[in-house]
Amino acid sequence: MASTPPKPQHSQLPPLEVPADLQIEYVNMVRITHSPSELVFDFAHLLPGTAPARVLSRIIMSPLGAKLFFRALAENLSRYETAYGEISVPSGSTLADQLFRPSGSPGQPPEK
Repeated sequence: MASTPPKPQHSQLPPLEVPADLQIEYVNMVRITHSPSELVFDFAHLLPGTAPARVLSRIIMSPLGAKLFFRALAENLSRYETAYGEISVPSGSTLADQLFRPSGSPGQPPEK
């Protein structure tokens, strides 16, 4: 009598409850700091020509939690790029220079 192999168990994630009055924030900057026991993510919104950036949320995670979050983020970015195409990252100067360079006036058109 042949026995059927056990079906692989899929991890069941707990359901999430999203409150109706949840504040949604747009962030375009994150500062990451750490201690031996935790990583701290300060999510902020930086407007051109203004300082300082306004921290909207602080998330504190264990190193293991941060590593698992990193893995899940990489997996989801890969799925996103498969569906919508590669996300291009500016090259040349630093990414921070590209994203947060001071805004200037429109200036003069290029000379011919």
